[in-house]
Amino acid sequence: MNASIAAMASRKSTFAARLYRVITTGGLPLVELLLQHRTMRGKEETARVDERRGDPSVERPRGPLVWIHAASIGEAQSVLVLIERILRTSPDLNILMTTGTVTSAQMMGQRLPGRAIHQYVPVDRISWVRSFLDYWKPGAALWVESELWPNLVLESKRRGIPLALINARMSERSHKSWRRAPGLAHELLSAFDTILAQDDDIAVRLRDLGAPHVSVTGNLKLAAEPLPATAGELIALQDAIGDRPVWLAASTHRTEEDIVGEVHNALMDRFPGLLTLLAPRHPQRGDEIEQNLMRMGLTVTRRSRDDAITAETNIHLVDATGLLGQLYRVSPLAFIGGSLIPHGGQNMLEAAQLGCAVLHGPHIDNFRSITASLAAAGASREVADRAELTSCVAELLANPDQLHTMATNAEAAAARNREVLETTMQRLQPLIAKAVASTP
Repeated sequence: MNASIAAMASRKSTFAARLYRVITTGGLPLVELLLQHRTMRGKEETARVDERRGDPSVERPRGPLVWIHAASIGEAQSVLVLIERILRTSPDLNILMTTGTVTSAQMMGQRLPGRAIHQYVPVDRISWVRSFLDYWKPGAALWVESELWPNLVLESKRRGIPLALINARMSERSHKSWRRAPGLAHELLSAFDTILAQDDDIAVRLRDLGAPHVSVTGNLKLAAEPLPATAGELIALQDAIGDRPVWLAASTHRTEEDIVGEVHNALMDRFPGLLTLLAPRHPQRGDEIEQNLMRMGLTVTRRSRDDAITAETNIHLVDATGLLGQLYRVSPLAFIGGSLIPHGGQNMLEAAQLGCAVLHGPHIDNFRSITASLAAAGASREVADRAELTSCVAELLANPDQLHTMATNAEAAAARNREVLETTMQRLQPLIAKAVASTP
């Protein structure tokens, strides 16, 4: 890029950032209306909605602090193991974890270690961003995967806060979208002192958008600890299932639950007593999902009502968060949702770590490296539609030795990817050292 082109790109990026700031500042009435609407729908916590305005609900701990931002529950879970490692290696450091969804907040409340606290990320209005940064005074900031809020990123950079984009993800679709605003993409990505990409393809897309400091460290989801389970609840669930044939549909999205119901109806005569465990990605849709399944003639029990699993239960709807660790431990076979629709998939490694054979649809853009490693190990299968999902579930339930082999392969494949955490920590050490040395 010659000097004149670079100057033009810089002017365009600055203009785009200023325009965005003007729009988000002037759109306060609309933002407030949106927050009110989200609160009414259960997508914001009434008692904590001021956090979205940059107003804290807890006291800032004394001493240096690293801020980690993840969009929602999947991204947040992926960095729990990193949080624990950072706190172990830096005993004087505190961590602020921000996310933007109620389910992720609930999960972080249960799973964050000591010296780590959760707050909702502020809406990206510059006055709220400044209030947030003025109060928390992070010594460094780690952004997870792909969610980039311009005011938060650029204001952090303006204040000299070291920034890292970790476990960076950039799908082909997102890459095409960002190429329509190359100046803004370059300005945002250039704000990061280091960018740690999940794989080589992602690194190429990021560099194409102007990211100057990109290296490939792998996917942190590969290094995550297995999801936890409470012993008493796990035993109770195992006892309730007994020796019934069982399979799990996890992290499903709208329309996929209907497919799961159709699969159950197609298989229930062949496998007497068949129990389908269904854990939707968004548990707040429980009423809608139950109604649709009941219209298919299925008997549904729900975790949110503490319904007992009975001999008549066809589908047990686990419309609550934090229970996938139990479900993966009781089911040898798991279909991972977000993949039969063009969503990009959900994390299959969590199922593999706990010894589940994995099924998924064709739409796995967000998890290609994980999918490839499981497929190469003989631990997973791709299904194109309802018919193939029905056929595959039937084949594996009818062949327990084959199912056991897939599940064993899955657990072994998951265990081979622990080095990602060590590589990530090595690359982040300079930023963490700066944060430890900072005086708020």
